[in-house]
Amino acid sequence: MSTAICPGSFDPITLGHLSIIRRVARIFENVVVLVMHNSEKQHMFTADERVDMIWRSVKGVPNVGVDAYDGLLADYARQFDSAVIVKGLRAVTDFEYEFQMAQVNKTVNPTLDTMFLTASEKYTFLSSSMVKELAKYGADISAFIPREIIPDVKQRAGGDGNG
Repeated sequence: MSTAICPGSFDPITLGHLSIIRRVARIFENVVVLVMHNSEKQHMFTADERVDMIWRSVKGVPNVGVDAYDGLLADYARQFDSAVIVKGLRAVTDFEYEFQMAQVNKTVNPTLDTMFLTASEKYTFLSSSMVKELAKYGADISAFIPREIIPDVKQRAGGDGNG
């Protein structure tokens, strides 16, 4: 069975992330959305909270699962017979970083390949950081994140944006 792993911090998951996940789910038999810890980021939500928000956001996609891991992605992928990392790219700067990560993952786990999907044009500007900033100031975030998690983000950010 072919398995795609879509790793990220997803803090919070955005409609851009969801677009990539749904596209990947049409290509692969099994998709794992993997919440990873990024030591360079200040997380708004715990890993367990992010897993819960992703589950609520992907509930209509039957071949998608959600997990969390606090280790090397290349090591996590070893539990699958044939896994492929799938990353969404918004811009050239994303490619430079993700290309380096793909090379490192391939060195640590030589059987692991990485695929890149370009973001849908309407989400090329979208990031979790931008959503958190908007929510902090009470802006309407309904065009950026799944409706299922709007209350979580608004409450945690302290803003009172519409949605």
